[in-house]
Amino acid sequence: MTLHDTVWRNARLATLAGDGLGVVDGGAVAAKDGRITYAGPEAGLTGEAIRSVDCAGRWITPGLIDCHTHLVFGGDRAREFEMRLDGATYEEIARAGGGIVSSVRATRAASEAELTDSALRRLDHLIAEGVTTVEVKSGYGLDLESEARCLRVARGLEAARPVSIAATCLAAHALPPEFAGDKDGYIAEVCDRILPAVARDGLADAVDAFCEGIAFSPDQTARVFAAANRLGLPVKLHADQLSNLHGARLAARHRALSADHLEHTDEEGCAALARAGTVAVLLPGAFYALRETQAPPVAELRRHGARLALATDSNPGTSPLTSLLLAMNMGATLFRLTVAECLAGVTREAARALGLLRDRGTLEAGKWCDLAIWEIERPAELVYRIGFNPLHQRIFRGA
Repeated sequence: MTLHDTVWRNARLATLAGDGLGVVDGGAVAAKDGRITYAGPEAGLTGEAIRSVDCAGRWITPGLIDCHTHLVFGGDRAREFEMRLDGATYEEIARAGGGIVSSVRATRAASEAELTDSALRRLDHLIAEGVTTVEVKSGYGLDLESEARCLRVARGLEAARPVSIAATCLAAHALPPEFAGDKDGYIAEVCDRILPAVARDGLADAVDAFCEGIAFSPDQTARVFAAANRLGLPVKLHADQLSNLHGARLAARHRALSADHLEHTDEEGCAALARAGTVAVLLPGAFYALRETQAPPVAELRRHGARLALATDSNPGTSPLTSLLLAMNMGATLFRLTVAECLAGVTREAARALGLLRDRGTLEAGKWCDLAIWEIERPAELVYRIGFNPLHQRIFRGA
């Protein structure tokens, strides 16, 4: 007879298994050794449990997943927020030495302990909303020492909190001041020194790049991807956020895990993402903060069958957002995503965007027992409410 460590009974489940919400009324979830042993109708549950929890009809979803953040950085960019309110564009701020480069100065000056303390404050807000997995990008160091320090901090967050961290090296985020006017020289530094070092030390699970006019060209980005491929690291891409450089197509061609932003992606790019299985990660926080007017082509992405994920893009300059629940509301309100798309976007599809769907993102036997238990009447409440957190309990690895 099966002996479960814990069974959560008398619950309503949104398993997210398959392509829908996977709703189960009168459901139960069982776990042993941190993994789900059963998720489905309570009537089908067999075996005994050491511990039984009556959920009193509450909803259980997979633990939420924030698949695109920049949690580790120094300083803040509140002054640039004021500049944007006064009419300055993202490009103007960047060209004036603000933007990412100002965060680079603050990050390089911060100690590992300081970076950890500030990142934990942001991470705690996500955890409080039922988030159990977070992707954390580097990209504010832009030299080997600082990028490695940021990635060590990201890795160390797992030791400080009950959370799973996916670390991504985004060294190709912006041009550091010491390489002013020499983008090709910096890309060589990224490919020849930074990526091999972080790969050797096991500091990164993936490699990202910012393909944009104010950042790096498609050819330069392709060089970064080739280097990542040689090192056995999967790739992701900040694509088509401010203009259409055909970043979505580039990401698809390199079988990227995800292409993120996508406001200016064309129909061919949408089709390419769907064919490649590259997840389209939508970031409404940045769209909102930058007061953009061109939304991602959600209808075209749907029509071609692309997978849609949602994330906070939590960062100091263009999305100072640490609420995945609010990101869902923004995704629905600003991008017209459905409730099912929003919930899948922060669970199943977010896991897919990180290459982690094999062990999280849905309530299925064999996956990690990462759960969010909600005090709600229907799943739509998680998307509908603004500034309200209905989390009853968060379960990480069965505990």
